[in-house]
Amino acid sequence: MAATIIDGKKIAKTIREEIKTEVAAWRERGIAPRLDVILVGDDPASVYYAKAKERISKRVDIDYVWHRLPATATEAEVVALVQELNDNPAVHGIMVELPLPEGIDKDRVLATVHPLKDVDGVNPLNRGYLASEMDGLFPATPMACIEILDRLQISLAGQEVVLVGWGETVGKPLLPMLLGRRATVATTHSRTRDLAAHTRQADVVIAAAGYPGLITADMIKPGAVVIDVGINETDDGIVGDVDFDAVKEVAGYITPVPGGVGSVTTVLLFKNLLKGLKMQQA
Repeated sequence: MAATIIDGKKIAKTIREEIKTEVAAWRERGIAPRLDVILVGDDPASVYYAKAKERISKRVDIDYVWHRLPATATEAEVVALVQELNDNPAVHGIMVELPLPEGIDKDRVLATVHPLKDVDGVNPLNRGYLASEMDGLFPATPMACIEILDRLQISLAGQEVVLVGWGETVGKPLLPMLLGRRATVATTHSRTRDLAAHTRQADVVIAAAGYPGLITADMIKPGAVVIDVGINETDDGIVGDVDFDAVKEVAGYITPVPGGVGSVTTVLLFKNLLKGLKMQQA
């Protein structure tokens, strides 16, 4: 029996409606939730994602301010802008689009973002809170994986989860999230010896390695949940890390690419913004 295909767009729509309701409540209190995005240079992918956030902000009635700096901007100028936004009480969320131009220390810039305005969960303090199971603002893509499972009412407690990928954006922050749900987690990657031996035992496989078609049907236990985080550009278009057409015939649930995790990720940035706003008011 073919897998249930998880509709990330439908989940994202539900979250957007929840966000709109919460934003309306803030506005009734005289507070206009606002996200500020910093773009340095004109990297096409960064421009695309900044515009995508702007479109969603309009749909959920969150104010959006886009700061565009030239590629010649210095690290000091970028840090100064971040600090200015940190100090502005009208700004409730800050996001720095990556990559930054050569010569700018990404880690220094991201560490400058105030932890309570850090909608992308990149400040080292928030990473530390995550590892310590303390409250904070956490990266949206790994959060999207958890959100999808929650919305499907799939409990991770006691489940065998195999995480394929150990990157800074998804794999590393997702591990403590899974452990926090009391899953039994094996962390693997593209160089793991006999990767299939691990994935075949898994109740849940989360693929975030960045290799198109890495996870094949013979690597999946029948009925397993497969969450595909991969976004890979190929001659055939955007595909994930999972051989979707084959794996859907074996899995119990599966996310498509596009239309799965990515659809949920962007709206969770705005959910993070409202969480940070609430923490700022405490």
